[in-house]
Amino acid sequence: MPEFTDQELIRLIEKGESDRVEFKEAMIGDAAKAIRKAICAFANDLPGHGQPGVVFVGVKDDGTISGLQVTDQLLLQLADMKTDGNTLPPPSLTVEKRTLHGKDVAVVTVQPSNSPPVQYKGAIHIRIGPRQDIATPQDEVRLREKRVHGGRPFDLEPISTAGLTDLNLTQFENEYLTKAVSAEVRVANSRSIEERLAVTKMVHTAANPVATVLGVLTIGKSPQDFLPGARVQFLKIDGDKYDDDVVDSADIGGAISDLLRGVDEKLNSHNRVAVEFVAREIEQRTELYPAEALRQIVRNAVMHRTYEGTNSPVRITWYKNSVEVLSPGGPFGVVNADNFGQPGFTDYRNPNLAEAMQTLGYVQRFGMGILIANQKLKEAGHPGLEFDVSSGNFVLVKIKARQNSRGAKS
Repeated sequence: MPEFTDQELIRLIEKGESDRVEFKEAMIGDAAKAIRKAICAFANDLPGHGQPGVVFVGVKDDGTISGLQVTDQLLLQLADMKTDGNTLPPPSLTVEKRTLHGKDVAVVTVQPSNSPPVQYKGAIHIRIGPRQDIATPQDEVRLREKRVHGGRPFDLEPISTAGLTDLNLTQFENEYLTKAVSAEVRVANSRSIEERLAVTKMVHTAANPVATVLGVLTIGKSPQDFLPGARVQFLKIDGDKYDDDVVDSADIGGAISDLLRGVDEKLNSHNRVAVEFVAREIEQRTELYPAEALRQIVRNAVMHRTYEGTNSPVRITWYKNSVEVLSPGGPFGVVNADNFGQPGFTDYRNPNLAEAMQTLGYVQRFGMGILIANQKLKEAGHPGLEFDVSSGNFVLVKIKARQNSRGAKS
């Protein structure tokens, strides 16, 4: 069912641009950039309406519907603004083609975020009436207060026993902050370290700098002291059954960057190059599995797993003819057992961890991990990914060896 009826949309247009409504006549010039800023501002919902903001594409500044041709390409371009990684954490929005007064309009409906502040390219955009602006330090405080008093995902929960001494502040200042906040904002930044940690959601508030789950996972000195399940267990088995002999095992922890680097190193050490002679004195060298496919599936597991109410790690089991990745927590939100792995179905149990992983460069584009993995597997001659989400308590992804290839079998 649409968020708004046709009559409700017409009334919004008649009232003109506001802190909930933006008009764009067409996708020309800097319209795309302006729309992204509006999406960010509507997600932040600084006035506290608690209602969605709407971007109309195909409506002139004076409220006249222009008669724009709303193509599938235009709708895809607008929908792409949710997952392209420029707006963080990813906004909740819908895109649809509507016919108002006999003319087509593209309608982007943006829900207020439960994890403000939301940033577009490292800047926090807000709406003051019809005018777009950058949030002041006072505005940021208001946005953080909304997060504190509103519903929030688990990755923003404070961990009462974790304080500033449990966070790697050097890493935060020199690595994370330079990637998370635009240079323009950093130059004008007179905020204290507590305020900088609070605006990036690493601590609960500047006045009460207790580390959040996100802070511990991202820049914690020893995250597993507070979240024992925040690790990856690796097992290499000499066979195709779990009770076959173990060749290698590892328990990999640390903050998110160290954890993912450690997993990559372990996978690379076993993903040895296979050599096949395809003609006399000609050899073809191939990895057992496409490294990018392995990375995408493991990073998806770390990003989308549940960290709440479990001490279970992500488990990677490398068998003779397959690799299995088991992630605690079943499908989440709009993703279910029927649509799991299908293009267009993406939701975020840990939206702020997803933001941090994108900021650190471990995610280039949201909602593409499974697609990229399947593409790389197909190119290398592997079967597609297999999923088991039947229990609702975990997600199991199986990556199978290449068919009819001696080199694929370890």
